[in-house]
Amino acid sequence: MKKIYLFLLAVVVLVPLGLLTQNPAWGEWEEGYYEKLLGYVPKGIAEAPSISAPLPDYSSSFLGETGSYYLSAVVGIGVIFGLFFLLKRVLKREG
Repeated sequence: MKKIYLFLLAVVVLVPLGLLTQNPAWGEWEEGYYEKLLGYVPKGIAEAPSISAPLPDYSSSFLGETGSYYLSAVVGIGVIFGLFFLLKRVLKREG
């Protein structure tokens, strides 16, 4: 478990590296980016429903850009751990 915790700590520490680039992260592209990159917007993306993020652009007024990135990383890791914890409990009851 110690190795897992060290790996997660390293991931959280490296999160702000995304702030060093002007390019958007994969999966966070807007329709205009596809238009520029591909010359068109794929039909599935154009017709996909829009999802409102709790921290749009990883920014909040009280934490600033870097702090918001860290908060997003910690919350994301917490959600993933929580889901796997619940999955483990459900599978343990069935088995």
